[in-house]
Amino acid sequence: MGLDHVVMDAPALQAFLTNVFPQVHRDFVVEEVTDEGAVIRLVADEKHLRPGGTVSGPAMFGLADVAMYVAILSRIGPEALTVTTNCSIDFMRKPVAGADLIAECRLLKLGRVLAVGDVLLRSQGMEGVVARAGLTYSIPPKR
Repeated sequence: MGLDHVVMDAPALQAFLTNVFPQVHRDFVVEEVTDEGAVIRLVADEKHLRPGGTVSGPAMFGLADVAMYVAILSRIGPEALTVTTNCSIDFMRKPVAGADLIAECRLLKLGRVLAVGDVLLRSQGMEGVVARAGLTYSIPPKR
C-alpha cells in the first residue's frame, strides 16, 4: 500500500480518536503510520490489568481493534462508521507486568467495502509476540 496512499497521519488520527472516542482516547497513542499499516500503543493502566498484574485479554482485544481501525482510516480518511465485522485473536504469552503494549497492524487487503489485516501485540521493549489478531472491517459506502 505504501505511505503514498496515506490520507491521515499520526497526529490527525490521534485528534480523530480524541473527538470520536473521548471515553477511551487517553488509553491509545497513535505512534506512527507505516508503509503497511500503523503502530499503536496501549498506555497500560490499572484499569487494563487482570489478576497477576498483566494486561487483560479484553484490553489486548481493544488494542488490536483500535490498531486496525486506525490503519484503515489512515488510508481512507475519517470514516467513523467503519466497523469490525470479524476478529480472531490468539493469546500466546503473558504480557510483561507494568509495560505498555505495542500493536503493529498490517493491512492485507483494503477494498471498497471490506478491509482485512493482521495485528501483532508485544510488550514494550520485548521481542516476543504476546497476541496475534486477524480482523475484518466493513467500510461504509461513499455518500
